[in-house]
Amino acid sequence: VQLVESGGGLVQPGGSLRLSCTASGFTFDDYAMAWVRQAPGQGLEWVSTISPAGSSVYYSDSVKGRFTISRDNAKNTLYLQMYGLRPEDTAVFYCARHNVPKLTPLESTASQYAVRGRGTQVTVSS
Repeated sequence: VQLVESGGGLVQPGGSLRLSCTASGFTFDDYAMAWVRQAPGQGLEWVSTISPAGSSVYYSDSVKGRFTISRDNAKNTLYLQMYGLRPEDTAVFYCARHNVPKLTPLESTASQYAVRGRGTQVTVSS
């Protein structure tokens, strides 16, 4: 199982970034996928989840209305489009696979997504 994130970088407050995650080694469309993040000195924080078929999406209150999660099952790829970035969004963002196939939780925590990539750094600063 491998998850490889890309697309992070340095952006000014109010800016945008699009993160991508390429998955391999498992049946991608069997699993709900998520983005989780870890800010400096903080624990893992769940950000967003998308169901296996992409028909249901969920967001934490801190990013709702600013971030959009999506997936392309034909390409085994997960995305996170981020708008209106704030300094408090600065973190390492991880692509993550739900622990149980064919299950999409209505409420998520980072611990439900034990399989994660190595992460991509997002820094929001002027």
